[in-house]
Amino acid sequence: MKFRIENMTCGGCARSVTATIKDLDENATVHIDVATKLVEVESTVTESEIVAALTEDGFPPIAA
Repeated sequence: MKFRIENMTCGGCARSVTATIKDLDENATVHIDVATKLVEVESTVTESEIVAALTEDGFPPIAA
């Protein structure tokens, strides 16, 4: 899954996004590029669950 998170502007934001995803699936693989605001996730959790959790935590993603 790939997402773009427009309001992810720093390393702290990236850590928060990673933590949110890892709370859903501790075995998820998360790759973040803050410069391009892109997040790549490999997980057994559904895309809609990840989108809902990120949105709830203040980082609404857009499908990339």
